[in-house]
Amino acid sequence: MERALRLIGDKWTLMIVYNLMRGTKRFGELHEALGNVSPKTLSQRLKQLEEIKLVERRAYAEIPPRVEYLLTERGLALINILK
Repeated sequence: MERALRLIGDKWTLMIVYNLMRGTKRFGELHEALGNVSPKTLSQRLKQLEEIKLVERRAYAEIPPRVEYLLTERGLALINILK
């Protein structure tokens, strides 16, 4: 949990979690919502959040490929802390 809280302290990570509190989002939706974050930074932060199990990545076998991100139960537990 300590590592998770250190990551949440990062500006972009906090903004990602905040946006996912409102529901499932695709990469493009997150990128648009965050404004001036680079796609590389967004991708790195999402991978970090996946590694510590705060965010779940769902990939669908469609053309074009569709990937969605959502908070896990562990991620949802942060909502009260963030509020």
